[in-house]
Amino acid sequence: MPARTTNTRRVAVLADSDTRWKWGALTARRIAPEDTDVRLDGYLLRGRATPTPRQLQEVGVPADSLREVTTAEFLDAMARQPYDVVVLALVGGGVQAALHGLKRVWEDRERRPVVVTGYVGVVYEKLADGLLLRHGADLVLANSRQDAERFRAVYEGVGADASAVTEVALPFLGGEPYTGEHDPYTVVFAAQPSVPENRRDRTYLLERLVRHARLHPEREVLLKLRSRPGEHTTHIEELPYQKLAGKLSAPDNFQLVYGHMGEVLDRADLLVTVSSTAALESLHRRIPTAVLTDLGVREALGNHHFVGSGCLASWDQLDAGHRPEPDEEWVARQGVATDGAFDAARERIAGLLARPLPPLTPYYTPATAPGYLPAVLARHHLAPDGSPLPGVPATGRAPGPVRQIVRRAARGAYRHGVQRVAPVIRRMGEL
Repeated sequence: MPARTTNTRRVAVLADSDTRWKWGALTARRIAPEDTDVRLDGYLLRGRATPTPRQLQEVGVPADSLREVTTAEFLDAMARQPYDVVVLALVGGGVQAALHGLKRVWEDRERRPVVVTGYVGVVYEKLADGLLLRHGADLVLANSRQDAERFRAVYEGVGADASAVTEVALPFLGGEPYTGEHDPYTVVFAAQPSVPENRRDRTYLLERLVRHARLHPEREVLLKLRSRPGEHTTHIEELPYQKLAGKLSAPDNFQLVYGHMGEVLDRADLLVTVSSTAALESLHRRIPTAVLTDLGVREALGNHHFVGSGCLASWDQLDAGHRPEPDEEWVARQGVATDGAFDAARERIAGLLARPLPPLTPYYTPATAPGYLPAVLARHHLAPDGSPLPGVPATGRAPGPVRQIVRRAARGAYRHGVQRVAPVIRRMGEL
């Protein structure tokens, strides 16, 4: 790859959902030097959560080019196109597959791009599993000081190189700081697709939100939703709040809203959630923020991450007028303050681009994880050496109209099965 002589940095982002596209694209822009233009090419990994045009528009992060690809098609593009940086905004298994595939397609290159990966938000589960699947990237971004310390401890604990861990912050933190109550006073509940999982708990949270609206008719109470029925985001949502809300009688001051979270927070006086990353966005803007304890403080819910934050509260407390006060030391460790947060990443990337890089070296190899790695790669149609499995084309032409219709139908059928058929079967099994 020839050395760059212009002030334009060419970056590729591979993402598998709307939220990961948002993280990856914004990260790509944040890690570029301030005096550098970014040519951003987006690749959307084809799968159950591939974002729809509406979701991409709502995310609001444009790209110079954007197309849907399989893993093999992405690897073929990386073999042909000269990039400076490649951002992998994927689940752990997707990152691992991409790393092994990229290692193979770049094996004869004198120079290769810098590979960056990380997490979309709060890391509250599968810490070791997810981190080791991301090992091998040149930069593994940690969204806070606390995460950076945890990430390094995991890598060092298994004898893996921890030098790739680089502390940054969530790239979408921003917006004007909260200056005081709005008229009307507005309460926003940030819903999550998979937390909590079951109908009882989701119905309970919804009923308490509606009850809060009835108890405070002078307030505006908003249920902020991530996706519309039939759409998928980072996590599968089997029981959309829209369906549950349709069975309740709600007062006029209660409503469902979509759109960019930042715009919703512009009018928020209290942000309520179970464990959403929206809590960090809210804390960054100094908006009063409550993390619910009604269903317990449990790892399965992710709200255990907020122990020590000062934000834990119950609906009973919020109904009575309680406004949590965040612990400043805890907030400082969570990467909520973003001034200069990406400086270290920029410097690191500049240093890596200035010299030829060694081949990518993931922790997992056919020698270190022979009973695990092949299955991870096979899910992305790759062999243990990172090559496409037999029968998988390495290149792909743009799908014709018939293939596009078939793909949309298949994806719609999958989502229908997840959101409608699977819950029915599960309930029948419980009888």
